[in-house]
Amino acid sequence: MKGASGAGKPEKSRKAGEDSGKKYAGRGGKPQKEGFKPSRSFNKKGPDDKETGFRGKGKKFGESPSNKPKPAGDEGKKFPSRKPAFKKSGDGHTPPKQGGFHRDKPAAARKPVGKKGFDEDGTIRLNKYLANAGICSRREADVLIESGAVSVNGKVVTQLGTRITREDKVQFGGETLSMEKKVYLLLNKPKGYITTADDPQERKTVMLLVKDACSERIYPVGRLDRNTTGVLLFTNDGEITKKLTHPSHKVRKVYHVELDKGLSKADMDRLVQGIELEDGMMAVDEIAYTGNTESRKSIGVVIHSGKNRVVRRLFEALEYEVVKLDRVAFANLTKKDLPRGHWRFLEKSEINMLMMV
Repeated sequence: MKGASGAGKPEKSRKAGEDSGKKYAGRGGKPQKEGFKPSRSFNKKGPDDKETGFRGKGKKFGESPSNKPKPAGDEGKKFPSRKPAFKKSGDGHTPPKQGGFHRDKPAAARKPVGKKGFDEDGTIRLNKYLANAGICSRREADVLIESGAVSVNGKVVTQLGTRITREDKVQFGGETLSMEKKVYLLLNKPKGYITTADDPQERKTVMLLVKDACSERIYPVGRLDRNTTGVLLFTNDGEITKKLTHPSHKVRKVYHVELDKGLSKADMDRLVQGIELEDGMMAVDEIAYTGNTESRKSIGVVIHSGKNRVVRRLFEALEYEVVKLDRVAFANLTKKDLPRGHWRFLEKSEINMLMMV
């Protein structure tokens, strides 16, 4: 019978070193012979070892296959040893930045930036130069260039993309410009000073209060009335000035208002709904009673409009006189711990906050 003859056939001899149980290696569920030790070798080519299908055979636990010793030289190999993503410090390369992965670039691909925004070749785009000089934003600088308002070495330049060097003399409005480091300064403005760089009537300006603060030429961002006190920002950063004064960014401003009489609830609702002024409809974002709520003369107002004297005009339209007006916050900058008439430079965290506006 076939079954009898089959059972009587002697077992074929195996090659020396071949594991009798390899057919079921790693596949539990079938009985193995006594003393059987599972083998991880399938005698197949795998991704990490030419003679095994087990990933990482022959390595210690936790050791990466790429860390196995390799014969000297990579000649003739299809896949040469991989280069590290970055080199150690001290070899002219920078390690990965915190919070992100940094791939090291070859020297030819890197283009380090020179001092004060100049590229490695010693040049800079004209519009960037104007922005860094605190004149305006880059986009506005392109408009100035095309309109012929900017000259380089005495010649009017209207070509966008023009590059200049440190030796070139750039003029705008008859004044020679220079690139300076960015300065951000906060003043707690007192009464009696007008917000302007210079006044033909020779009245006191806010520039007198910050004249010894720095050697760079800084300007006030926005305006506060002569009799309005509080937070006023100065800078020579044209980009930031544009962002903080443009209506589309809706920069938040908080005011403390003292009125000559109590504000009625009905008039408070009208301020929220909007009031028609000579230059259009205007409304406050938030409004609330502060201090002594019985008198209702002390009011807190949040507004984003940058229109001239808008807070005073809103209350005047409802026949209230503003006795005192103090800006307590501008773009999340406050005058906390800053006495009236004093100034301070912004901290790095505050500058970063402005960049995110």
